[in-house]
Amino acid sequence: MFTAEILVIGNEILLGEVLDTNSHFLCRYLTERGGQVRRVVEVPDDPEAIAAEVRGALERGPDLIVTTGGLGPTEDDLTLPAVAQALGRPLRESPQALAMLERRYAELLAQGIIADATLTPPRRKMARLPEGGEPLPNPVGTAPAVLLRLERTLLVCLPGVPEEMEGIAQGPLRERLAQALGTGYHAQRSLRVQAGEATLSPILQTFARTHPDVYVKSHAGRVRPNARLEVRITLSAYGDTEAEAEDRVQKATEELRRALAGAGFET
Repeated sequence: MFTAEILVIGNEILLGEVLDTNSHFLCRYLTERGGQVRRVVEVPDDPEAIAAEVRGALERGPDLIVTTGGLGPTEDDLTLPAVAQALGRPLRESPQALAMLERRYAELLAQGIIADATLTPPRRKMARLPEGGEPLPNPVGTAPAVLLRLERTLLVCLPGVPEEMEGIAQGPLRERLAQALGTGYHAQRSLRVQAGEATLSPILQTFARTHPDVYVKSHAGRVRPNARLEVRITLSAYGDTEAEAEDRVQKATEELRRALAGAGFET
């Protein structure tokens, strides 16, 4: 299992103009690969604020830090300069990133999406990476993602457009994460019980204490007129192999089912 933190960057998020779906996707994406996301932060397009959050995350020392947003060609796309500031590294034009941009704009020109593939200064800006950064191709948009291997943390900067972020995560980033962090697995099961959360709480607390390697969470259902209360209980666990994770959560689910039955609750 590896630990991760996520920084979602963009004024539009904090103004409520755009719904942040990126952190939701990344939490599920990383959890499915054996990761434990410990922190999600939303910050404005402010280089000082971004740099401060990156420095704070590095001090906490997660295995992985992922940023989304701020990689584009406009003046308010400030993530990479801020990351460089936080790391104390200069920004340098990456020949590899520049070649990716050249190919991508040539493709867009050939498809009739743009009228000119010239790498103007705003477009070349997307090739300026913190020193030591590795660009990852963007199969949907133009701005490359950036991967930085630090002393004990892998730092990945992804675009903020959800389709672009997801395309990179499901494509070139997948193999890089497996190489750097290994492969882990996560499994989950759920039960439904007709009862209130407060009624089930003592049983779940006791069960959680005796099963420290399984995360148990109750989710209260909506209160409906003339309907009994219902709670959904989820159990989740990690493992070095898929079979180990599945076996751990399956056994815990059966044990909890028996404990609930012994207390008079049907599942």
